[in-house]
Amino acid sequence: MIKTVDVIIIGAGASGLMCAIEAAKRGRSVLILDHANKAGKKILMSGGGRCNFANYTVEAENYLSENVHFCKSALSRFTQWDFLAMVQTYEIPYHEREHGQLFCNETARDILNMLLDECHKVKVKIQLKMAVKRIKQEEGELFSVQTETESLLCESLVIATGGLSIPKMGATPFGYKIAEQFGINVTTTKAGLVPFTWQETDKQKFAVLSGLALPAQITYQEYSFTENLLFTHRGLSGPVALQISSYWQLGESLTLDLLPMLDLHECLLNAQVGQVKLKLRNFLTQHLPKKLIPLLIEDELLERFILDLSYKQIALVTENIKNWQIKPNGTEGYRTAEATVGGVNCNEISSKTLQANQITGLYFIGEVLDVTGWLGGYNFQWAWASGWCAGQYV
Repeated sequence: MIKTVDVIIIGAGASGLMCAIEAAKRGRSVLILDHANKAGKKILMSGGGRCNFANYTVEAENYLSENVHFCKSALSRFTQWDFLAMVQTYEIPYHEREHGQLFCNETARDILNMLLDECHKVKVKIQLKMAVKRIKQEEGELFSVQTETESLLCESLVIATGGLSIPKMGATPFGYKIAEQFGINVTTTKAGLVPFTWQETDKQKFAVLSGLALPAQITYQEYSFTENLLFTHRGLSGPVALQISSYWQLGESLTLDLLPMLDLHECLLNAQVGQVKLKLRNFLTQHLPKKLIPLLIEDELLERFILDLSYKQIALVTENIKNWQIKPNGTEGYRTAEATVGGVNCNEISSKTLQANQITGLYFIGEVLDVTGWLGGYNFQWAWASGWCAGQYV
């Protein structure tokens, strides 16, 4: 027998759960299908198990997309304050970290339990370990969804399957394949919010720095971030590297400023004027980790007294530290990426309803779309907002 429901949502992640709650509040019968064995797996693992669920400051500028205006509508209709109101209703303890990032005090499970509780209240059905085998649109515009065990019909079909990041958590290209099946374009995808890997020669040279962290600014084209940088045995990580990785293109160089809060050139000139009797090495050790310095500046120069440095040498030292050029070999890819850049083309989706422009009843929400947030709770806010907005229409 074919079972009919009003709304089928494929994907029991952040956006899918939010959409289900809102649709069911309107009296729609809602079924969520997910091939995973648990709902909200990425919620549980995010933020080191504390879930960076939102940010105090959310702007369109915090997102990448080929359609830079697309995210504005949803983000303005369901804001970080709206989600925070839910969190506060459930009395979930949370705290703010740097840059307005909001984390659970105790565990990410608090956020997931809140969403599952809301689903339960409005009678959302969730079927896990349920792979979808086939989808097609029948005459009369109903969608038929074939799983391993049953045939389903629905008026509204919501694709909330996420991107390609962290395949061990169950990420697949399923959502992109459904878009293409219905003639909807998918923009080129790549790993975002992901560590960089060294070129082979740099890997040997910088191996000694593994585990070292310091504040840095990384610039690529017109994009620039200043946060902590972490050297690993594979390459460069830490928040500043992850942020710029979403913009970076393979084969291009990055510019690193390892003393972003210091005008090193002026500092060295002032030291000369002040007759500071220090070798360059000792001077730089006051500002940078000791083992990093000889990898940036030649030993011969480091042994010189600051007073003996020529203007040209001061410029060279400044350039090497404040304008360090690195060409990564690549990134660690989807295996460790926190997001997928690219996805279902937003020009073919309504920014108001999240429905496909040419296919009545087919919706795309969350990370499957070509909307990628910065590190810091922005991707979850996009999931909540896009899910909430679609939930008003499905």
